[in-house]
Amino acid sequence: MGFVNNLLEKHRHRFEPGGRLAPLFPVFEMLDTFLLTPDTVTTGRTHVRDSLDLKRMMMTVVYALLPVTIMALYNTGLQANLALAGLTESAPGGWRLTILHALAGTNPDMIWHNVLHGALYFLPVYIVTLMAGGFWEAIFALVRKHEINEGFLVTSLLYALILPPTIPLWQVAIGISFGVVIGKEVFGGTGMNIANPAILSRAFLFFAYPAQISGDRVWVAVDGITRATPLSAAAAGGVDAIQDTMWNAFLGLIPGSMGETSTLAVLIGAVILILTGMANWRIMLSVTLSFTGITALFWLTGSSVPMATLSPLDHLLLGGFAFGAIFMATDPVTAAMTSTGKYVYGSLIGIMTALVRLINPAYPEGMMLAILFGNIFAPVIDYYVIRANKRRRMRRCQPA
Repeated sequence: MGFVNNLLEKHRHRFEPGGRLAPLFPVFEMLDTFLLTPDTVTTGRTHVRDSLDLKRMMMTVVYALLPVTIMALYNTGLQANLALAGLTESAPGGWRLTILHALAGTNPDMIWHNVLHGALYFLPVYIVTLMAGGFWEAIFALVRKHEINEGFLVTSLLYALILPPTIPLWQVAIGISFGVVIGKEVFGGTGMNIANPAILSRAFLFFAYPAQISGDRVWVAVDGITRATPLSAAAAGGVDAIQDTMWNAFLGLIPGSMGETSTLAVLIGAVILILTGMANWRIMLSVTLSFTGITALFWLTGSSVPMATLSPLDHLLLGGFAFGAIFMATDPVTAAMTSTGKYVYGSLIGIMTALVRLINPAYPEGMMLAILFGNIFAPVIDYYVIRANKRRRMRRCQPA
């Protein structure tokens, strides 16, 4: 990294106050801190709790998302290659298939073929997300004259992972623009947003372009091929429609949003987040227990609703529940801050997700809306928890 450091130091004076490119210093500082670890230290008497900073925190979350990302590449390609293998006539053309046939092939039994095919869908979505969202991050940083934070690195990856592989790229750009500008920057930027920007971006696409974000045809990355997700099949036909898919649902070998199919990959990420202290286990636990409790109640009472015929384990493995509970609901900015509030916040999300899945046949997922709902109520939950703590302490302080 010596060459990079020398190059940046050579041109630093151009971006510092008085230089010709001084207004662009936030962009220079972003590149400097992203590529290299700053060598500046605090002098004098300071109180340091630990060595954790925003950059280390965001990179740890990225590491936790790596298993999910790898499975997103593999499964997206696998579903596409399986669909191509089942075609009785020549497969539809396109630049992706041209690259695949030139570099590898479309054999679903070959891991490399699946990963490459999935990458040809995931990487364009992720690159467009970085370009569009990074543009707005840079604009607001330049106007406000502050640094560009690393928080968008996680937001961009989360957003790309919760999208279907065939979503039009222009919709990707519009969605992340809405999430970054309306969901974060208008409230002051990183650390001040009231809703998770990645979830808000997907919610915008869900309501603005429902055919592309929730229709059956978006889940397989092959033109002309339609296939329902197991959760959609269960909503229509109950447990009999998915009885042979649950092991694949745990591994992540089913159609769905690119990063939400593998419960196993999400659990690996959960272990990383808990061991490093990046995510709060109270939220994960309360979301899971409340969701399991409501689904078990409907399952045991023998409700005639198709989704109620699924066991709690089936519900835990299907859809985006695991991904949302581990990576979305635990966002430290938009979740509840108090320890008791975290339990209430997580329970609210779990209960609402279960009720939407079980009662609303038109929308069998529920996790996205439940997390946004929880984000809005998180400050209220903390307010009443803190007020109750104050009252309890005042009673202890009163003379006997």
